[in-house]
Amino acid sequence: MTIPTPKEFDFELNIQFLRRSPRELLHKVDAASATKLLAIDGTQVLIRLTGNNRKIEVEFLNLKPTSAVKEQVKGYVIEWFDLENDLKEFYLMASKDDLLKELVKKFYGYRIIGQPDLFESLIWAVLGQQINLSFAYTLKQRFVEKFGTKYEWKGDNYYIFPSYEIVSKLTDDDLLPLQFSRQKSKYTVGIASAFADGVVSKEKLKNISLTDAKNELMKIKGIGNWTANYALMKTFRYPDAFPLEDAGVHNAIKNLMNMKAKPRLDKVKRIFKKYKGWEAYATLYLWKSL
Repeated sequence: MTIPTPKEFDFELNIQFLRRSPRELLHKVDAASATKLLAIDGTQVLIRLTGNNRKIEVEFLNLKPTSAVKEQVKGYVIEWFDLENDLKEFYLMASKDDLLKELVKKFYGYRIIGQPDLFESLIWAVLGQQINLSFAYTLKQRFVEKFGTKYEWKGDNYYIFPSYEIVSKLTDDDLLPLQFSRQKSKYTVGIASAFADGVVSKEKLKNISLTDAKNELMKIKGIGNWTANYALMKTFRYPDAFPLEDAGVHNAIKNLMNMKAKPRLDKVKRIFKKYKGWEAYATLYLWKSL
């Protein structure tokens, strides 16, 4: 199956992002492709993606897909790589901005690689709270291996993120041995329970304002402003959802402006006023500069 891509898309740049941790279990990436296991209507579908700057080729590895499966996989890939977002306006704005102009030239075609599963997005954000990225990936690896869905194909194991139904039934006794802190354990199970009880879902947050979506998420213990913004940026691509307090954003600004210390929050807010409507993508490119 072939999926055409916009002009403002670079397959290799985006695959580089997926390659950032050897502990990542939810996809396998080599020099030219990404392989991922999906659950489509109760069926495990293993796909391999290759591509260039004009198209993504999807190869179905473990089955011959029906037209319905093809459509769902196509929708997933489009959402995963944010292919429907027209970035022309962003690039035009960024090309005139002192902070972003060199970044968008260097990383042209880089997109927000999303997490279409809202539950996964929130749990990943919680796992990353107050620890370094390397250890966050270690926690995620242990969590996925222990509670995720495993599928073996030609001697390799592929995984799907643990379901909220399973996670909602876990306790500290299940998660603390994985080196979850007690707080992360409580938050993880609490978020899963909110999904299992129907308090929150991707469907419920679709097509409502960023403020309303954030307010709904922040009612759940463990989801603060940073976590809510991160998940809404990665799952829904709200253009103005970005983690304003993020240390990476502050460090990127410090480096690019040759500052001796990280900028104060009010300075970050002033900078981002120029990016109105494109805050999430400005954040992405500032992160990329690191």
